[in-house]
Amino acid sequence: MNILIGASGSGVAQALAAELSERGHQLFSIGRSGQPDWSQGHLKADLSAAESVQQTKLWLENKKLQPELVIQCAGILHEGEKLPEKTLTQVTDDWLQENFTANLFAHLHLAQAIGPQIKRSQPIRWVSLSAMVGSISDNQLGGWYSYRISKAALNMLIRNLHLEWSRKAPESIVVALHPGTTDTELSKPFQAKIAEGKLYSAELTGGRLADVVENLTADQSGQLLHWDGSIIPF
Repeated sequence: MNILIGASGSGVAQALAAELSERGHQLFSIGRSGQPDWSQGHLKADLSAAESVQQTKLWLENKKLQPELVIQCAGILHEGEKLPEKTLTQVTDDWLQENFTANLFAHLHLAQAIGPQIKRSQPIRWVSLSAMVGSISDNQLGGWYSYRISKAALNMLIRNLHLEWSRKAPESIVVALHPGTTDTELSKPFQAKIAEGKLYSAELTGGRLADVVENLTADQSGQLLHWDGSIIPF
């Protein structure tokens, strides 16, 4: 299967790609860093920027690449001294915008680039890495305003893509996927508070996610999935 991985430099993306490559899939990548070892072709681009839409379209056309599965791994939780907000007074427009740029716009732009390829005869499987904390019904703790809000918006994007693309190509499957708390740079500032047994190695997460994306079913489309493939209510 031809698979395109967005934000290919992230820790989870690297682990998932390594697993999928080992399983014999052909992998291609888009990201701000250089070409990963596992990639058969790479576009250096910032998917959070609007100009990446046309850039990606042209790259796909030039390579005559029509991926069967797209996995967008873009996301941000903290940056330098900027951490998730505990209270409303800590929320700033700038940090909220940065969260939307990474957690939503990077997914939207890649979808806009891929969308024109989708036809009844060419359905797509699409996976966006999201987070359980973006589930409104699951939120019992509050806090983490910008991250929660932007991930909830991403989950709504997934629902919309499912509805639109299923009309164009009924066999298309579009999901958001919660990878679980993984031992990467994303989770490092918070690992001391994670319950024993709830911090997963990148290799374990990569294997779990590979199982899910290889076995997606129509009844999962438009949903937020746990790393085991079960549905998390929005």
